[in-house]
Amino acid sequence: MHIWVDADACPVAIKEILFRAAQRTGLDMTLVANHAMQVPKAPNIRFSQVEKGFDVADNAIVERVEAGDLVITGDIPLAAEIVAKGARGLSPRGDLYTAENVRARLNMRDFMATLRDSGVDTGGAPPLSQADRQQFASRLDRILAQAVPRS
Repeated sequence: MHIWVDADACPVAIKEILFRAAQRTGLDMTLVANHAMQVPKAPNIRFSQVEKGFDVADNAIVERVEAGDLVITGDIPLAAEIVAKGARGLSPRGDLYTAENVRARLNMRDFMATLRDSGVDTGGAPPLSQADRQQFASRLDRILAQAVPRS
């Protein structure tokens, strides 16, 4: 399993959890973003900078992801694409994207965009809370425990 991170909007606290997990498990992890960022110097943690542009980072992830990989993203359309390829998706809040729920999430996202486009103030996502971080770390640990055999 390779861990892919849609890093442009990934919160720093989530990246730190991911760095520790990659170092602990030895799994390969690639952060993809259209702006430069620092990653720990570790042989299994990489950074891939892509050109600026709409969905360029998302498209790079979709091109490279394979069935069984894990993608960290808050982007519902990206989640739908990677789930269709057999990969798992996990939001920075710890929500698992599955074939069963990603279509409904995509429909809700589109509905909310329609409301916003018609002038309705739908508010935004609340700031990432400590409970969100804990839920993410817990869900990530369960996924990694299935992927990495214990020695």
